[in-house]
Amino acid sequence: MNKNNIFEYKSAKQSMILGVALLISFFINLPRILALYELVGKSWSNSFPEITVKDILLRLFFIFIYSWLLLQINTNWRVLYSNLSIFTRSVMRILANILLFIIAVHSFIFIDEIVTGQIITDLADTIIHMVYAVIMVIIIFIARIIRLQMAHQVDLAEKEQLKQQSLKNELEALKNQINPHFLFNSLNSLNSLIRDNKQATTFVNKLSFMYRYILQSGSEDLVTLSDELKFLDSYIFLIKTRYRTRFEVNIDIEEQYLNKKLPSLALQLLVENAVKHSEISESNPLLVKVYVEDALVVVENPIKPRTTFVDSTGNGLANLEKRYEILMKKNILINDSNKVFKVKLPLK
Repeated sequence: MNKNNIFEYKSAKQSMILGVALLISFFINLPRILALYELVGKSWSNSFPEITVKDILLRLFFIFIYSWLLLQINTNWRVLYSNLSIFTRSVMRILANILLFIIAVHSFIFIDEIVTGQIITDLADTIIHMVYAVIMVIIIFIARIIRLQMAHQVDLAEKEQLKQQSLKNELEALKNQINPHFLFNSLNSLNSLIRDNKQATTFVNKLSFMYRYILQSGSEDLVTLSDELKFLDSYIFLIKTRYRTRFEVNIDIEEQYLNKKLPSLALQLLVENAVKHSEISESNPLLVKVYVEDALVVVENPIKPRTTFVDSTGNGLANLEKRYEILMKKNILINDSNKVFKVKLPLK
C-alpha cells in the first residue's frame, strides 16, 4: 500500500460523520427555528413563508440525511472504488454528488408539498436549490479535511511504529554486543584448525561474512541491491555445500539496478523460503531464478512442495511485506500461478 493512498483504505468514524451531519442540519435550519418561536425580529420572521413544526422537522430530517450521504460518498464509500485511477474516482465522485443533489432537492420539494400542504413558489424553489448546493460544497471541503486528518494520523502512527522498532533494535543491539566478539573469535579459531581444508575454510569465511553483514545491516533500513547480492552469494555457497548439484540459483541482474535499494536480507529470505518449502533431490533439483522485470526484482522457483514436515513459522513473507509497507510505502507482489512461485520486490 502506497503512502499517498494508505488513508484511502481507512474509514472515518460514523460518530464523526453523524455529528457533522447533525450540526449542518441544525445550523441551516436555525433561522427558521428562531423565527418559529419569535426569537428574532418580525422583519426577519416575515422573510420566511408560513413556518410550521412539520416543515422544520422535515427540513431537519432531509438536510441531515443529505449531509450524511454526502459525507459517506466523499469519505468512506470512496474505498469501494479505491483500486481505480484518480481520474475515474474523481469523475465517479462528482457524478455521485450531483445525482444525490438532484434526487434530494426534488424529493424534498415533492414531500414538503404533501406534508405541509404549501405550494413551493419559484423563489422558494430557487432558494432550496441554492441551499442544497451550498451544503454540497461545504461538505466536500469538510470531507477533504477529514481525509487529510486521517492521513496525518496514519503518518503519526507509522512514525511511532518506526520509533518503537528502532528502540527495539537498539535494545537487541545492546544485548548482543558481547556475542559477536565471541562468535568471530570462535570462527577464527575454527579457521586455524581447518586451514588445510580449502572448502571448509571457505565455508567458515562465508559464514563469518554473512554474520557480519547481518549485524551491519541491522542498523540500516535499506541496503543496495549490490550488497544484497554479495550476501546472497555467501548464503548460496552454504546451501550448495549441503545440496551440491541439486540446488542452483540463476542470477541475472543488470548493472543499472545495482545501486537501487531494498530492505536488508530480502533476497536471502526468499531464496531460503524456496529451499525450505521445496522438494530437493537428484530427481527434483531446485532452480531459483533472480532477475529484474519492469524495474522489480523477481525471485521465482517451481512449486514442488516437500513431502516431509517443514519446520516454519510462516511469518517470513508477512514480515517482509510489512517492512516494505513501513520503509518504502510499497507492496511486494506474490503470484503462484502456472506451478511457479514468484515474488516481485520494488526497488527505491
